[in-house]
Amino acid sequence: MDRVLIISKETSKAAEMVSGLAQMGFDCSIIGSNEKLDEALAGLPDVNLALVDMNGTATSAWGMHMWEQIQDVKLRKQLPILAILSKETLSKFSSSLSIDDFVVESCDLSELAARVRRAISKTEVISGEDLIQCGDLAIDQTKCEVSVSGKLVPLAFREYELLKFLASNRGRVFTREALLNQVWGYDYYGGDRTVDVHIRRLRGKIEDLSHTFIETVRNIGYKFKENM
Repeated sequence: MDRVLIISKETSKAAEMVSGLAQMGFDCSIIGSNEKLDEALAGLPDVNLALVDMNGTATSAWGMHMWEQIQDVKLRKQLPILAILSKETLSKFSSSLSIDDFVVESCDLSELAARVRRAISKTEVISGEDLIQCGDLAIDQTKCEVSVSGKLVPLAFREYELLKFLASNRGRVFTREALLNQVWGYDYYGGDRTVDVHIRRLRGKIEDLSHTFIETVRNIGYKFKENM
């Protein structure tokens, strides 16, 4: 049974989600405004997804502090994040936030459950061996760390996810749209040029005169070098 951690400042709304998702076969727990995310996860080590109610929290001290915790946990534990947005919040939603998917709070329970299952299954598909070794480049998935020639390279969350996906599919060419679907999610609202921006930043961090890992395939997209 998949376990979902619901993060919400509104306990009554969270309780309704627990009841509804339980009927759909999920085991749910709630974290409120006075709890710390790391401590909650320590008591629930097998959480498969965090469902975050982002309404009314974007500008609050609690909301901003909690969001920092969520991003940190997402990177370290590869925990998929599904956000719940009101129609009002949706109009102000930033595509730069590192979430896997979102739903509008007026959606029905079957859609919410489907989105939860999709986000969980996507994470399971993308995850591979604990260590991805490509020449001098190593990706330690248990620690979410990347190193080149033994030196750690700090990456932003989406840079890490993009690199991990490409390195897991060495030699295969992906269009920008395909990379958006696999790394950002099929309903990402930003343009496909965001892929170019992240590839450029990624190359600047992991490549030099001695190392070339990512290749541009003209008029198509990108691929990770097959032979290292």
